[in-house]
Amino acid sequence: MYRQLLGLRQLSRRSVTSSANRQMENSVKEKQKLFQEQNGLPVHLKGGTGDALLYRATMALTVFGASYVVFELFSAAMPKKPH
Repeated sequence: MYRQLLGLRQLSRRSVTSSANRQMENSVKEKQKLFQEQNGLPVHLKGGTGDALLYRATMALTVFGASYVVFELFSAAMPKKPH
């Protein structure tokens, strides 16, 4: 029992200390340069093609949703006549 607890303690120490060795590259300066350059693009599209695709998908869903709401409101306002 004691041996299992020691093994568990060593395992937890290894995972904690080994994860501290991983360092990420600081890319804040590059991102700041990208977003601050004057190229005529709005800030929400300066991230590249991923931002453009996300923007277009959002606009398409917004237009579709607004159209559907107007359609449903019109349907509710004009009930079908019984035959």
